[in-house]
Amino acid sequence: MRLGVLDVGSNTVHLLVVDAHRGAHPTPMYSEKTVLRLTEQITGKGELGKPAEQALIRAVDSAQASAARLGCAELTAFATSAVREARNAPKVLRKVAEQTGVELKVLSGVDEARLTFLAARRWFGWSAGNLLVLDIGGGSLEVAMGVDEEPALADSLPLGAGRIHRTRLAHDPPTRAELASTSAWLEEQLAGLAKTVAKLPPPDHVVATSKTVRSLARLTGAAPSATGPRIRRTLSDTALRQLIAFISRMTAADLAELEGVSSSRAHQLVGGALVARAAMRALSLEELEICPWALREGVILRRLDHANGWGETGPTDEGGSPRNRTGDSTPLDDGDVEQARWKR
Repeated sequence: MRLGVLDVGSNTVHLLVVDAHRGAHPTPMYSEKTVLRLTEQITGKGELGKPAEQALIRAVDSAQASAARLGCAELTAFATSAVREARNAPKVLRKVAEQTGVELKVLSGVDEARLTFLAARRWFGWSAGNLLVLDIGGGSLEVAMGVDEEPALADSLPLGAGRIHRTRLAHDPPTRAELASTSAWLEEQLAGLAKTVAKLPPPDHVVATSKTVRSLARLTGAAPSATGPRIRRTLSDTALRQLIAFISRMTAADLAELEGVSSSRAHQLVGGALVARAAMRALSLEELEICPWALREGVILRRLDHANGWGETGPTDEGGSPRNRTGDSTPLDDGDVEQARWKR
């Protein structure tokens, strides 16, 4: 079955197309990203403005067309923190559905944590034992932990890399005072989570997901993405501390020139690094292993788990376009369109 997952996140609208069936490893076949930075387009009234709304509609429409062209049986679409927090989200989502035919489901932060945890559990398997998963997005930090596929702990905090950059780091590069005050503030914000985690059995394996963490790991010496997903990549507290001292003195334009840092996310790299280090310190973690699977893969896996009653090709509309299903789903972006293909 060919499935499309549309993820409308804080930074990008991302279409991922995979070939998959229940019990098999999902094989990515196509990826399309549009940079929208929705979280930065929320107005002072807490709403997504008209330009952001129109950009989102264009991005969703383009992704749906790509999914149809590639023969996706289904397109599962979801939105995360940027849309979740917009006061006019219901109105915007209604317009997206009216003009594109795609219904975006807004995931809660807890559901984000649960689905990301499912992806990490499937990637590392039962041998990982009590698994702790951190996911640093643009708008929020998700944390989940447990020994099963359903985590015993699933939490979401408004501590995303983009949010920290936007609300706490006014200068480029940030000042020493901004770095110090933000680190202290993050410690306070994470104190409650630290107490909760301390009451649970200690983790046997600690992993992190997201583009931000992958970029940080790459800058500390992890293998490039071109070497494949199965090479072990890690990010240590010591390496991260040294990296922050280096990148916090660079402008966003200079950071974008570094290998492994995308131009669309360079401006929020320091914010993400501060969140990562604060989380590691709060939870007494010395090292994170990078998990190549995250929320989108979790959505796909959950869909496959509930595949009973669906044919191998899945339902389609009369015109052959993939029928949109709203279940556990993903988000989209607009701006520069990046396309990448994978083959077996």
